[in-house]
Amino acid sequence: MVQIRVSPKIDGVSGWFATSPDHGITIGKSFEDDKDFDFVIIGAGFIGLSLAHRLAERQPDAKIAVIDALKVGEGTSGRNAGFIIDVPHNVDGGKTTPDHDRRLYALNKFAIKRLRDFKDHYAISCDWQESGKYMAARETNNLGNLNHFAAQLKNDGFDYQDFAGDDLAKRLGTSYYQRAIYTKGNVLVNPAALIRGIAKALPPSVSLFEQTPVTEITYGSKHVIRTACGLITAKFIFEAGNIFNSEFGYEKHRLAPVYTYASLTKPLEASDVEKYFSNVKPWGITSAHPAGTTVRYTPDHRIFIRNILRFAPTLTTSKDDLDFALTHHRRSFENRFPMLSHIPFEFTWGGMIAVTLNQNYVFHKPAENIMVLNGCNGVGVAKGTYLGFYAADFISGDNNEEIRFIRENSHPSFIVPDPIRSLVARYRLKKEQAAAGGDL
Repeated sequence: MVQIRVSPKIDGVSGWFATSPDHGITIGKSFEDDKDFDFVIIGAGFIGLSLAHRLAERQPDAKIAVIDALKVGEGTSGRNAGFIIDVPHNVDGGKTTPDHDRRLYALNKFAIKRLRDFKDHYAISCDWQESGKYMAARETNNLGNLNHFAAQLKNDGFDYQDFAGDDLAKRLGTSYYQRAIYTKGNVLVNPAALIRGIAKALPPSVSLFEQTPVTEITYGSKHVIRTACGLITAKFIFEAGNIFNSEFGYEKHRLAPVYTYASLTKPLEASDVEKYFSNVKPWGITSAHPAGTTVRYTPDHRIFIRNILRFAPTLTTSKDDLDFALTHHRRSFENRFPMLSHIPFEFTWGGMIAVTLNQNYVFHKPAENIMVLNGCNGVGVAKGTYLGFYAADFISGDNNEEIRFIRENSHPSFIVPDPIRSLVARYRLKKEQAAAGGDL
């Protein structure tokens, strides 16, 4: 028996969730009596819902449940920056190969197509923008990372454009950055609206239970899952709860919990849009420094800022942490857009990233009737979609080329336990954020 000490909670108001067209609607079913299922999926994020859809396709007679501690879209899948990244990016100097990158690219493109098909077929309103992505740098010290990225793209055979100076400023509405590498296949979305639309499209064989935190699991030939709402028994469990998977007894020394924070402004005034953004299309920037700031200009004329990394071994954050992040967000925003200093933030929130040391994800079957899936390392919209899809195929008996590649890259490095883990992680995050300089 495993007792669950910590469950996901709402850390600030996610701007994506609050601006989703249907955020006030309950999607899941009510939990009235004890339940029995063939498959139970813990976590209604991109991994969990992709898995549920595909499992229902592969095993149409199976009884499937998806349970989540929060409402769909309130957790990590609705708290990220809303990038669905196609081209793998590696700016920290780690080794990679063209073959590896192209196979990752193929998986990412597969995920984008599947998500696009969901969006089109079910008319999901999620501000889907095929806008591409800029990787940008202000600090001269970080331009080397752009050179590294451009060399990687060229070596892999991927198209890109290199913008600098006035050409870049005209595209962004700000002259803050020296240079950026643009790749065209990235998609920008409201991630909470997208994941909620996918949840509403679940087939009848899948039961979704929101606001149903797991409090205890007894593993066996038939698992018993105790929740705050009642008991669930299951022949097979998929654990797709992001960093909270570590609470369930597996992968304890493979994942590092890192909090990051975001703010979203109120919509810009019409006069500001006309003056500064009249010819600017919605865009998204990731930083050339791994600890730098992610920025978006959204279709409804808001500015999104995400930065600050905090190691979080308790799997929680605090109001003081949110206030600290908000102060930095304000500085980052006004540095980039001094002409918009009168525009306030409307939402500030935190979100958890499950980080592995070697960027490998978790795609692991530790027992005959258990599978663990997580470790998306901050790129979980595309990665979660294909991991969930192929997990359903894998337990249905497939072992194709995609599954073999996924399994080959699902060996996250061992992470030493606390107190050493916390000391090293906090030192490294502090050092990286200091090195980001003006790109933070």
